[in-house]
Amino acid sequence: MISHPSRHCTVELQALPSRIGQVRRIVSAQLRYWHLDTLIDRAALGVTELLTNVHQHAQPDKMCTVEIELLLDRLMVSVHDHDPRLPEVGDADSLATCGRGLAMVAAVSESWGVRPDGESGKVVWFTLPTSAGARVEAGAGMARPPRRVVRETAGAVPAEVERTVDAGV
Repeated sequence: MISHPSRHCTVELQALPSRIGQVRRIVSAQLRYWHLDTLIDRAALGVTELLTNVHQHAQPDKMCTVEIELLLDRLMVSVHDHDPRLPEVGDADSLATCGRGLAMVAAVSESWGVRPDGESGKVVWFTLPTSAGARVEAGAGMARPPRRVVRETAGAVPAEVERTVDAGV
């Protein structure tokens, strides 16, 4: 099911490789509709990495929901799945063929995080700036500002842990 309110798009799917490409195309089309063409590559890469993690790791099933939401000055992309285990960024060996997905999400996003979702499941999300002044294009010769990584925990008030992500990651 796909819903397209003016500033929100939701896609429910089973995270299979063939479906990941379809969601990437839906996200790209929605961003073109919102006139955010400059965010397409980073949003598509981020959502691909998050859906790949669901495909590879989520238990008991691969069902998930992708949401993109246009807020005042940023795009929020989130993936909800039914696995309560929270992902961790690891140091992938230089010859490893996997294990870099969240590091890539951190590299292309302004901020990202993970939070438990109810009794079972989690939400992994990232944000991209939409304002022209906040955009820093790769290769522009400017250093990227540090990004916030937020891990929210269950409770009345989310606990935030901030960490600076090296721009070279």
